[in-house]
Amino acid sequence: MINRDLLHTLKQFALYRLDRKGGDIPFFKSIARLLLFRLTWKKRNIDYSPSGLDCDKFKSARKAVAMIPDGSTVFTTGIAANSRCSIFYWAIRERFMKTASPRGITLVALGGVGGRGKAPGTIEELGVPGLVDRHISAHLETHKSLLMMADRGLIELHTMPMGVLAFLVEAQGRGVRSIKTGVGTGTFVDPRSGPGTIMTLPNPGSLPSLSRPSGKLLKYSLPTIDVACFCAPYADREGNIYFKNAAVITDNLDGVRAAKAAGGIALATVSGIIEKDEKSISIPASMIDAVVVNPRNEQTGGVLQTNYYPMFTQGASADIKEAYLIIKLINLFMGITPQRGKTESTIARMAASLFVEEARPGAVVNIGVGLPEEVSRLLFESGLYNDLVFTTESGIYNGLPTSGIYFGAGINPERIISSSAMFHLYEKELDIAVLGFLQVDSKGNVNVSRKSGSLADYVGPGGFPNITSCAKTIIFVGNWMDGAKYSLRGGLLKIKKPGIGKFVSKVDEITFNADAALRDGKNVYYVTTIGIFRLTVKGLELIEIMPGISTDDIRTTCGSDIVIPAWDFIPKVRPETVSGRGFSLQWKIDSMKMTPN
Repeated sequence: MINRDLLHTLKQFALYRLDRKGGDIPFFKSIARLLLFRLTWKKRNIDYSPSGLDCDKFKSARKAVAMIPDGSTVFTTGIAANSRCSIFYWAIRERFMKTASPRGITLVALGGVGGRGKAPGTIEELGVPGLVDRHISAHLETHKSLLMMADRGLIELHTMPMGVLAFLVEAQGRGVRSIKTGVGTGTFVDPRSGPGTIMTLPNPGSLPSLSRPSGKLLKYSLPTIDVACFCAPYADREGNIYFKNAAVITDNLDGVRAAKAAGGIALATVSGIIEKDEKSISIPASMIDAVVVNPRNEQTGGVLQTNYYPMFTQGASADIKEAYLIIKLINLFMGITPQRGKTESTIARMAASLFVEEARPGAVVNIGVGLPEEVSRLLFESGLYNDLVFTTESGIYNGLPTSGIYFGAGINPERIISSSAMFHLYEKELDIAVLGFLQVDSKGNVNVSRKSGSLADYVGPGGFPNITSCAKTIIFVGNWMDGAKYSLRGGLLKIKKPGIGKFVSKVDEITFNADAALRDGKNVYYVTTIGIFRLTVKGLELIEIMPGISTDDIRTTCGSDIVIPAWDFIPKVRPETVSGRGFSLQWKIDSMKMTPN
């Protein structure tokens, strides 16, 4: 089947290149690099150590991981395919297979750093019975080998909001062992309304939930970090670490501080050695116990740090349109970006139109994965992205977030900060978030964390609870039903075959608590295939309906209670939004809303 999106984007790219000089990352060169990386992605040398260095901190990966004690709590950094600690994962696994050590570790990771059971060199290398006793992470969906062990009862599994986990690691660096917050109250991580943080059945020796009620708040804790393993671009000959030319820095420094505060160790892997620059040191050598040089460390997915992409680095000024088109082409070529049908494209236009009505120039924005990324695309292609501050929980501030293989990075980021710093920023400044959903119930509660009853399919909350707790306006975007078939002709939508309803009486797991959002005065919307709903004290109120859809269609395909307005006329989605012909985005705000913060 011809990928029309790929052909259309190739045409856009070719036309754009005719008017511009070539950028620094030509498309075909990028594809060649990725294919070469794919052919060699299992290649590693855990015994490599550069010669001619006097500093005894430099070790091979094999010798560095020999410093990890049995039963220790190991913290590892990175997010998605950015700054993976691959050499450490391989070395730890090989050491365990040969010596049965380190045994029984507690493995902590903020972001998803797995390979979905497909890519080598990820945290999944540690999914070996006996090596890990307990795994704690906010993003679990990609950690397939560890999830499967949890599903079989071989390890203990905990999860909690990413921002909370980031704050706990940060706090350990100050010698603080627990924090109190309202994030997660009324959701599944609150023992008053769900299991708390523990996802597996308790066994003798299991930790109880790492969250417990404290008045109206939750008190979270985390096992003391003994070992911090992280990936950074460079070190100098003394062992000082530099974040220069990184795509993300996530929680490298926070993890090191936590381990050192507890008398533990910090292990760094870098791509190479550079000359000392006192002003640019990110982590001093005094805080590092071992430095492993691995020339095959990645800056981001399939991009070696030794041949890094400048557009992903702090302060970059790449041609943003060309960079955007190249990334889109790569994701389409690699089959990572799904082809969107007519109805999904309409949903994205509906959400984008609502966004420009609710947001204002200068707004600080977080965009989720999936259909929300299509909203981001529309904002970019309309030029309105210039008026917004895009951010990601990986620490990208005011850079255009990327998706697919480069998820977590950003084009031309103004700043790259830690995840904990970003979540602190969200607490003060986050204006609007566009997020996906798995389920929505009659109260407006949202589930994004649990796909099924099997832990092998578990997703985890990620940064979702922190983001929804902080954002003033939340736009949820998703399909009305999974697996449904629609007809969209002449500007009218018809349901040809119903699917599995995503709007249900009660969600399987509460990741977003609607009552808490109402109490906090948030504006909450749900944009779907058949129309737009607004969260009210009465429940989900239909405020806009797709042409061709009747209220009976909604009632018969919906498991949740819906508030249908008393008046006869319900506004219909505009024709240009449905078809895309003549569709445009413009700010629709009064002068008062345009007043800067």
